Amino acid sequence: MINYVYQLTSPQFFSVKYEDIDINKKVIIRPRYMSICHADQRYYQGNRDLKVMREKLPMALIHECCGQVVMDKTGHFKPGQQVVMIPNSPQRDLEGNIPEESTYYENYRPGTKFLSSGVDGFMREFVDIEPDRVIPFENIPMQTAAITEFVSVACHAVTRLQRISHKERGNIAIWGDGALAFVVACVLRSKMPKTKIYVIGKNQRKLSRFSFVTKTFLTYNIPKDLQVDHSFECVGGEGALDAINDMIEFIKPQGSMVLMGVSENKVAINTRLVLEKGITIIGCSRSGRADFESAIKLMETQRIRRRLSSIIYEDAPVRTFDDMHRAFADDLNTPFKTVFEWKA
Repeated sequence: MINYVYQLTSPQFFSVKYEDIDINKKVIIRPRYMSICHADQRYYQGNRDLKVMREKLPMALIHECCGQVVMDKTGHFKPGQQVVMIPNSPQRDLEGNIPEESTYYENYRPGTKFLSSGVDGFMREFVDIEPDRVIPFENIPMQTAAITEFVSVACHAVTRLQRISHKERGNIAIWGDGALAFVVACVLRSKMPKTKIYVIGKNQRKLSRFSFVTKTFLTYNIPKDLQVDHSFECVGGEGALDAINDMIEFIKPQGSMVLMGVSENKVAINTRLVLEKGITIIGCSRSGRADFESAIKLMETQRIRRRLSSIIYEDAPVRTFDDMHRAFADDLNTPFKTVFEWKA
């Protein structure tokens, strides 16, 4: 079966690759809705190190996607079934199974590949994928299901905090006012309903969206006596420096800090205070199947779907190369998440 793969070959330049896919051993899925991630934008805009760009490209972008099953000769799914796809591709044994692993989460295991980061993402006519990388869903609009991977990352981060941190969880602060901070706040509110949640950001208009948290603060107006049990960093980039050092200042002794924002440059932090307070720093990136299942379960709740819909901007359908460029350009002016229907 001949497939079209729409690859980024250099910043802001797409081309088509033709490939033959085996329809007998994998699930064949037609992508329906996609969402643009900051990582996709960094590749599209050429904002990665030149050496990294040369190693990664050419490559199809997008790792946040839902679709419909076209055919599945493995017998796991029915044609027309709505599904989300897991972009992690762990190493497999000779029988094609993922080895049992008790030490590492699948998203951190050596040898795991991640779609749209060195291997082709979901910008294809059809996706051929292993059955265990596919999860069905119902009663979730496709526009919302498109960001399942994004929600799963927040589920993974909250799960790791729950497993690693101490049990004092009276209040938790989130640094950041973008889409990642919003989704982390949604997951926290659902999984820790009795915990006070504070969100700290720079944009009052964005902070106004966080109506379901306990309180919001602007970064220049944080109460000097604020103390939090644990915290999440959802800033990344150049703003990570100030955010992380604020977290170190306001966290209580032996608190846990979950770092989630990606920074291209190294960040200098106050290690003296980290040591004095005995702070635990948890690095979180991506997610695995269990996190996708948690995300879908959350998104089946009407309250969560309603909150998530408030940060989703649905762009016009994408059919052509010009549409692809338009979607990435529009995303730069979208405060939260850009989703589009894939019709290429």
